[in-house]
Amino acid sequence: MGEKNATPAGKKWLKFSLQTPSRLVESVSDMLGVLSGSGVEISPETESGSLISGFFPVENEADETEIVGSVRRVLEELFQLYAQPIPEMSTEIIDDQDWATSWKRFFTPVEIVPGLIIKPSWEEYQAVAGEKVIEMDPGQAFGTGQHASTRMALSLLTTCLSGQPVEKVLDVGTGTGILAMAAALFGAESVVAVDNDPEAVRVAKENVEANGLTSKISISGTALADIQGPFPCILANIVHDVLVEMAPRFRALVRSGGRVILAGILKGEQEENSIRVYSELGFQLQASEHDGEWAALLLEMN
Repeated sequence: MGEKNATPAGKKWLKFSLQTPSRLVESVSDMLGVLSGSGVEISPETESGSLISGFFPVENEADETEIVGSVRRVLEELFQLYAQPIPEMSTEIIDDQDWATSWKRFFTPVEIVPGLIIKPSWEEYQAVAGEKVIEMDPGQAFGTGQHASTRMALSLLTTCLSGQPVEKVLDVGTGTGILAMAAALFGAESVVAVDNDPEAVRVAKENVEANGLTSKISISGTALADIQGPFPCILANIVHDVLVEMAPRFRALVRSGGRVILAGILKGEQEENSIRVYSELGFQLQASEHDGEWAALLLEMN
């Protein structure tokens, strides 16, 4: 290590970065978050995936060497598990203050789906006629619609809400609350949003309040078993196994003729199995979207 990477007085961070294909964005970001116990930075997703960075506190060069070696080993095993080529990995030492603001350069106002703009609080944006704007500050972890599964869920949501008013929407696994807020902005009269992660509930509540939507959206950690229906529209951007497990409960909560939007599913086997499980419960596939290896489904209750 050269002198430029030596740790002077004051808190320093080792920034460990790698370009990650879309299929592994969530796995790599989760892994770096667990290993670092700190923030994870994810650049907006492109066709080649996202640049993901983990931040590790360091005090000296020995810390840096140990961390780099252990993180490389874990990530190499992860990529081999998915039979993916191992990308080039880079590191740099940055000051605490730089870490607190460096991710902002990745986040500017962006149209996630036609008519829906996501903007951070430090950026100005003048909406044109027909546009809806959600203000969200990502912090060091992005949950702002950049991932393919969220974009597709938002796209199917606009389809679900277009042409007819929906009085009530259920958002299961709300995360940052982005789907719940979009539902309210696109015409849902009220939204019930739940998540079993207390931190997600806290963040979603802050986002809903910042966007002036508390009168329309209820955020809580209420268990799905305790939710009372029926709902004309249910949203769930989670993972395949959980969506399959929740299928009977969704069947009980959705009204006749109501719709369910499922996202977080991999194209192929997971998609086919999800359609099969929900079809056996009386749902009919109305539309599907695909982006890379991801799929999202819009199903209607017969």
